Amino acid sequence: HRQTKAAQPFRVLSKYYFFFLQADDSIASEPRIKKLEPVLLPGEIVVNEVNFVRKCIATDTSQYDLWGKLVCTNFKISFITDDSMPLQKFHYKNLLLGEHDVPLTCIEQIVTVNDTKRKQKVLGPNQKLKFNPTELIIYCKDFRIVRFRFDEAGPESAKKVCLAIAHYSQPTDLQLLFAFEYVGEIYHNPAKKVNGIDPGGGGGIGIASGQQTPLFETYSDWDREIKRTGASEWRVCSVNEGYMISTCLPEYFVVPSSLADQDLKLYSYSFIGRRMPLWSWNHPNGSALVRMANIKDVLQQRRIDQRICNAITRSHPLRSDVYKSDLDKCLPNIQEIQAAHIKLKQLCVNEPFDETEEKWLSSLENTRWLEYIRAFLKHSAELVYMMECKHVSVVLQEEEGRDLSCLAASLIQVMLDPYFRTIVGFQSLIQKEWVMAGYQFLDRCNHLKRSDKESPLFLMFLDCVWQLLEQYPAAFEFSEVYLTILHDSARISLFGTFLFNCPHQRVKESTEFAISKNIQLGDEKGLRFPCVWDWSLQFTSQDRLLFHNPLYIGKSTPSVHNGALRTFKRSKKNYSSTLRGVPPALKNGIINEQEFLPRRNSLILKLKPDFFQPAEGQSHSMEQYFRDWFAKPVDLHGVILPHLSGTQIKLWKLCYFRWVPETQISHGGSITAFHRVSLLADEVDMLNRNLRQCKSNSSLQGHCLELDQSRMYFRANGLNDTSAAPDFLSSSFPFSPVGNLCRRSILGTPLSKFLSGAKIWLSTETLANED
Repeated sequence: HRQTKAAQPFRVLSKYYFFFLQADDSIASEPRIKKLEPVLLPGEIVVNEVNFVRKCIATDTSQYDLWGKLVCTNFKISFITDDSMPLQKFHYKNLLLGEHDVPLTCIEQIVTVNDTKRKQKVLGPNQKLKFNPTELIIYCKDFRIVRFRFDEAGPESAKKVCLAIAHYSQPTDLQLLFAFEYVGEIYHNPAKKVNGIDPGGGGGIGIASGQQTPLFETYSDWDREIKRTGASEWRVCSVNEGYMISTCLPEYFVVPSSLADQDLKLYSYSFIGRRMPLWSWNHPNGSALVRMANIKDVLQQRRIDQRICNAITRSHPLRSDVYKSDLDKCLPNIQEIQAAHIKLKQLCVNEPFDETEEKWLSSLENTRWLEYIRAFLKHSAELVYMMECKHVSVVLQEEEGRDLSCLAASLIQVMLDPYFRTIVGFQSLIQKEWVMAGYQFLDRCNHLKRSDKESPLFLMFLDCVWQLLEQYPAAFEFSEVYLTILHDSARISLFGTFLFNCPHQRVKESTEFAISKNIQLGDEKGLRFPCVWDWSLQFTSQDRLLFHNPLYIGKSTPSVHNGALRTFKRSKKNYSSTLRGVPPALKNGIINEQEFLPRRNSLILKLKPDFFQPAEGQSHSMEQYFRDWFAKPVDLHGVILPHLSGTQIKLWKLCYFRWVPETQISHGGSITAFHRVSLLADEVDMLNRNLRQCKSNSSLQGHCLELDQSRMYFRANGLNDTSAAPDFLSSSFPFSPVGNLCRRSILGTPLSKFLSGAKIWLSTETLANED
């Protein structure tokens, strides 16, 4: 049934059985098959495997396919081969995963195919497979599609490994995720460390500065953030210590100084999930950003709402009123975002591109993904205006206060505070606004395959940040490679950062696991899981240099705005500013969104260069603020605002297209600019080091050591380096599309038939037989 099928058994025999035939020969080596063993982490075990498997590589021929062993462990599926990778010259290595490995939590769907019976089935957990599979197709959450053929493998062995993958990739209990086995093994055997790193050893180290990423698990981390932002009228509250008030809040959080602990305990009963208002950030002018769940007690709603807002008002140096934004009414909900993500996934992996090219852009528009990106950026920019220009505190209100508010609060802070545009600052932002604030990573990432709760809100946040990075590349310390790898890390079931719905769940589940495994915790509150910010777990120091943006202008360079140096510190001048042009609604009481902002009946924006098109007579000062802002040079260490016209909101190609061979541009794409700018930045660093060396008359040895401290992945060989770009560069760099999205037809049936509807991504029911 394949053109090259007749030649394949001989290739397999020559590869695996040659040494058996020569067993009596004195020059015989060990059988090659014995060398094909997986690299296992502590606590990782092999649950099933099958030999003589072929991994499909090219789209139109099998001559490039790889032969090896397919292994299923309790952490990943691993294809092990010693064939050289064809059509690929660069290997970007993850220290936890091999070139052909897929974490079990990254698997979306498992499809088995039988060519002879012309059958195919989507495998769910604990299901039976009535036919022997000749092909296995793995659909991944990161848009990869990986295919394996079992033409020369034992039919029963192939069936067993497929069932094992289906079973272990869809666990029914949180404690069955690999992170628990890994951490349990580390606690029992402390000598067993991966890459020399202890699990949960605190915050990750900043890649360049050596600065620690605060995890906001302690009182002191919150206290330092209060002092950093100058929030003098706010305090760290420990009323939830031991999770006595709410299980979906952190033990420590920040509240207005005027609110006593006893009042907080009393008010907590009225909020959904007992999620009291959470302080997020303070503007230098005194305005605060606060997140709040809805008040479920209708009878007490107005009284408690007024008390909370009055406390926030008293925490403002100007006693400004509070502006409330109901995110449930003005932003797409998590179900709409999930539906858009499914359509985007189908579009990006569909086959073939040449047949859909004419309508591809309209199909992209119909997914509504970019529309929702624009909606979040637009609304966040409006709230930036309220804090920056109108000097009022903003309260983000949402039913539970742990989904849309995570995204909106994070975007507002990225736009306002340059600290959150550094690597360490961005990581601390995710810890503060997502991990500790109770974003439900377990459910939203669907680690346990509960698809009714899945929604890619964290991916949408990273996409929004990428839009800002694309528009203001010099304002961000990190690169789009960093954002992409951060998205991938959320799909690895090892890091406690992205594994739980809230901090309390980590403590509860890990404590139960520790008791069952006889692990002595001592004074620890639950097991300590590896932190994703410890990037040395995954990448070498050389590969981590790809996280750096060569265009970034750091704080060491003065930032001039309107002829004056602008810093982000609280000053007396900030306090003395007045609220000129404030509408009457701002003077007393609470400002509702409909009183100030134009009413929006649709998220669809007209494709005009103007930032906003408010209704006549409304929000004139807002429109003028944005017009004035865009008319001035950008202050890279001040506020940045998004461009929202149709041409400015783009598809994040590196993240969504990296596995699609047809979209790759050899020696092209943004990586070409990244390469040249990196060389230029390295040359500038070399000149600076030479100047410093000349001035200080330091020793030659010290000078040589300093030359190795470049933060650029691509290094200049010397001044005026004109060397050509390396052969391995393509628009998918540093990822390789080879063997990861192979859309060759199955018996004339294109894979696009699998993707014709959402069923392939959402359902585990058996597909109809193909005739």
